[in-house]
Amino acid sequence: MSNPTSPQPEWRVAVLGIGMMGFPMGRRLCEAGCRVSVWNRSRSKAERLTPFGARVADTPAEAVRDADIVITLLEDGGVVDDVLFQQGTSDSLARGSLVIDMSSIQPRQARDHAARLGALGVHHLDAPVSGGTVGAEAGTLAIMVGGKPGDFDRARPVFEILGRPTHVGPHGAGQLAKLANQMIVGITIGAVAEALLLCEKGGADMAKVKQAITGGFADSRILQVHGQRMIERDFSKRGAMTVQLKDMRNALTTAQEIGFEAPITGLFEQLFAQAVEHGLADLDHSALFVELASRNGMA
Repeated sequence: MSNPTSPQPEWRVAVLGIGMMGFPMGRRLCEAGCRVSVWNRSRSKAERLTPFGARVADTPAEAVRDADIVITLLEDGGVVDDVLFQQGTSDSLARGSLVIDMSSIQPRQARDHAARLGALGVHHLDAPVSGGTVGAEAGTLAIMVGGKPGDFDRARPVFEILGRPTHVGPHGAGQLAKLANQMIVGITIGAVAEALLLCEKGGADMAKVKQAITGGFADSRILQVHGQRMIERDFSKRGAMTVQLKDMRNALTTAQEIGFEAPITGLFEQLFAQAVEHGLADLDHSALFVELASRNGMA
């Protein structure tokens, strides 16, 4: 991305969770000149950032001590809650520090975390991302941010190392935006898979069909990226099937909480759940194609 504002050189950033997304994001922070401390449940994953200048901590509480900004990239809301409030991390946070939760969790969980941290004098933003590992490596992630505008302004220089931030509302709104993103992604993956399989079943060339509809109203990034994976039968994990299912379930839970009917999301939650049950859990979410192919007796 073009010339992001650099953070103050003395800024100290802790990153909790060095997985598929945490590693490239942590590396970008190191390369931008932040003083980075990292923690991961499996220490070996965190140690991959040592060559880039990161300090590896034995516990999350140790990692956040003296940090100005703490970024969490954890599996789900329960894990975020455990790491922040059950492992001594919240007791080690400096008053006035800022926790940026970039995990994908439920909006009500984000609001609860913000309130509990606020009682300790710690600021909070929920800032989930979209763009996958490719976006994390390139620093082009879409970052959806909920929280106070002043905290968003404070965090903007760090966000701009990682991608394109947008403040979408109060605490929890970032997670709502991510749920919207994941609903659209999951549903569109299903639409692309079903349409391409219909064409193949009927005797058309899937690759040529994709080429033919490129540029029309049916074109999308999902068609281009995930559609190509389907054509090539390349389902190595970039966006996990299990994460997509978790996000669809979070969307349905949130919809129920606010009295909103989401029948389309409900259907696709069932399809992704069945794909996981049928042994596709370790594949990319575009492997919904495999589930739909199997239903139609196609290899």
